[in-house]
Amino acid sequence: MDNLVNSFKSAALSVGEFLTPVLKESKFKETGVLTPEEFVAAGDFLVHHCPTWSWAKAIDDARTRNYLPVDKQYLLTKHVPCHRRCKQMEYDSNLEKILSDGTGEAGDEWVDTHHFAPEANQGPKDIEINLGEKSTPLKADDNDDEDDDAPAVDMDAFMEGGDAEEDDPFRYVPEKKKESDVGDEQDILRTRTYDLHITYDKYYQVPRLWLLGYNEDRKYLTVEQMNEDFSEDHANKTITIESHPHLVNVQMASIHPCRHAEVMKRLIEQLAGSGRVLGVHQYLLIFLKFVQAVIPTIEYDYTRSIEL
Repeated sequence: MDNLVNSFKSAALSVGEFLTPVLKESKFKETGVLTPEEFVAAGDFLVHHCPTWSWAKAIDDARTRNYLPVDKQYLLTKHVPCHRRCKQMEYDSNLEKILSDGTGEAGDEWVDTHHFAPEANQGPKDIEINLGEKSTPLKADDNDDEDDDAPAVDMDAFMEGGDAEEDDPFRYVPEKKKESDVGDEQDILRTRTYDLHITYDKYYQVPRLWLLGYNEDRKYLTVEQMNEDFSEDHANKTITIESHPHLVNVQMASIHPCRHAEVMKRLIEQLAGSGRVLGVHQYLLIFLKFVQAVIPTIEYDYTRSIEL
């Protein structure tokens, strides 16, 4: 039902965009929107400071918007890594414990996070060394000096080769994989990648972000798989699957731009209250930072070191 509603909204907005006149006068400071010229200026600034981004043309003349330069129809960056799924970032109480300094006084406790993660920090374990017919457990607290009584290794045998390696009791013998362990490889989380596009939305007069995901074999991700990389609060709501405006028969996930101007206007006012001015050319740098909340595991933001 949600997809049907979103498809209807997308069709209605396409008509609305067609009928909406091109914004000529800047209203950036008043409402947080952009003219096409301001979008191009902000895109040039992004490409200059972040070379992973570049301008692209539309696929054909029918998809070219005449209010934008032919060679600057939209911005794109490719092969952006996504190492984790959003569900892996969910809170886990097992990774946190209340600790105390032992005084028993209130307020002396603190929270120790990730200290109790599985298979981490579980203390020293006994190690078993294979000595042929006899196996000896080596305790974690054993004194290393006791090893002085062990027989010396015949180095001449090592130098001469032959069967010395096979007879060496200290050699590493790889453990054969059990059939029951074969399925463990399926639990390995492979790195996904995304192509990101930024277009100019003429109806809302703001940038719009598009995403196309790939698995480790460079095969397209399904809608369900891409939703694993989107914030649960936004998947199928703020993020919808729609047709790319400058490409033919390409469906991509898109962050709906209906609130972009509102968020930007609020940021402009907050900066103005602290005596700072946000230039229109910095728009896309700020834009990429506030949409990070929707796609927190897609690592596209390399602008943290740029002073705004």
